[in-house]
Amino acid sequence: MKDATELPQSLLVLGGTSEIALATARRLIARRTRTVWLAGRPSLALENAAGNLRALGAVVHTVAFDALDPDSHETVLGKVFAEGPVDMVLLAFGILGDQAHDERDPARAVRVAQTNYTGAVSAGLVAGRALQAQGHGCLVVLSAAAAERARRADFIYGSSKAGLDAFAQGLGDALHGTGVRVMVVRPGFVRTRRTDGRPRAPLATTPEAVATAVELGLRRGAETVWVPGALRLLMSVLRHAPRAVYRRLAV
Repeated sequence: MKDATELPQSLLVLGGTSEIALATARRLIARRTRTVWLAGRPSLALENAAGNLRALGAVVHTVAFDALDPDSHETVLGKVFAEGPVDMVLLAFGILGDQAHDERDPARAVRVAQTNYTGAVSAGLVAGRALQAQGHGCLVVLSAAAAERARRADFIYGSSKAGLDAFAQGLGDALHGTGVRVMVVRPGFVRTRRTDGRPRAPLATTPEAVATAVELGLRRGAETVWVPGALRLLMSVLRHAPRAVYRRLAV
């Protein structure tokens, strides 16, 4: 993937059971990707995900990875990069939490923040340095439209994604000119198993739609991708809405 707009031949997924990540992996395998590492906590779900991707013709490895154990990130990712070039790292781990419960239990809120932000800072820096050392590659970071402005209904999750988003943009600036780029993906509400039972937000999307947007973003050399694209305009309006108005709208 020496050309920044080429699709990757090799892919490392941090968060190997993420439905969005797996939809993206399937799409990239159908195009060009031949080797995939799925990194996540060892589980039957991780092994099943690997088996499903192998059925599509890719060589797939599973890697034990824990976002909440940053001391292990350099070792874990270092072993992957030692196997050969990694064209793309997809940082896809994260948890939604449960706002109502998390507000009453700070330890639960901290777990959301540590997973979505602290763990991502650690893994992102390690991955960025490894990509820079090999002289090429792309780090794709799954952020969220919620990063643009916190809502009463999910401000713990939204604030963690806001931190991640700002970090990823800064990392992209730091890596500019090194042969490595960072692409930030901001989906709105994505219909997955983990969002079942939650109220549907306007402009809801699917893992497959996010995967399509990731591919197009890679081909275009984009730095930021909104899914769906109309969210960019909507969030621009909401970001600048007076707080008293936004408080009534964003419940």
